Amino acid sequence: MSQKNILVVEDNLETRELLSYNLKNAGYEVRTAGDGLRALELASRARPDLVLLDVMLPGGMDGLEICRRLKQDERTRSVPVIMLTALGDEVDRIVGLELGAEDYVPKPFSPRELLLRIKAVLRRTASAPEEAEAGFREGGLAIDFEAHSVTIDGVDVGLTSTEHKILRELVRAKGRVLQRERLLDTVWDTDFDGTSRTVDTHMRRLRGKLGAYADWIETVRGVGYRFKPLAEGAK
Repeated sequence: MSQKNILVVEDNLETRELLSYNLKNAGYEVRTAGDGLRALELASRARPDLVLLDVMLPGGMDGLEICRRLKQDERTRSVPVIMLTALGDEVDRIVGLELGAEDYVPKPFSPRELLLRIKAVLRRTASAPEEAEAGFREGGLAIDFEAHSVTIDGVDVGLTSTEHKILRELVRAKGRVLQRERLLDTVWDTDFDGTSRTVDTHMRRLRGKLGAYADWIETVRGVGYRFKPLAEGAK
């Protein structure tokens, strides 16, 4: 198995060298950037397997903007991103998740915990559905899980890997309610310390991308979510 390549984006030299040292010792290939422009250049030149991204960066482009650009670019939108945020800065964490980041780690962090988070994110984002699922097609909405593609009227809606996983679970359970806890266990995993708010944040972003088909994902108050195409309802 080839080494996974991680792009570390951190402006503090000491922290950057510490991250690089620990990642290389864990068997990863590492590239580093100290600012946003350099990070985007490296990511477009050779697609990383994961981006470790500090929120606070110099040069007028912070980590949130870099995450937004990575998730908007076809070449890098499926690359998982772990945000490094200041301890207790909940706003940055929520915004990062809304932009498509898969996880966040507050500073100061434990190198061991960070490596476990990286391993968990790589594991769940690399596990493409092994079932030969054809996907789903109705109206202008076409979902192809094997091709990792979701289009509306032929236009790709640009889902992140986490959003694909959420939609896949909902479609597979079509008509049945999935509890938030179930989604946390299957889309993320039991090592991820997310909450129901994590699920709601990603669901809101997913619905936004589905546009006219957003209502096909129903909220069952106090329980979870259900995929129910309107054509099967009162239409």
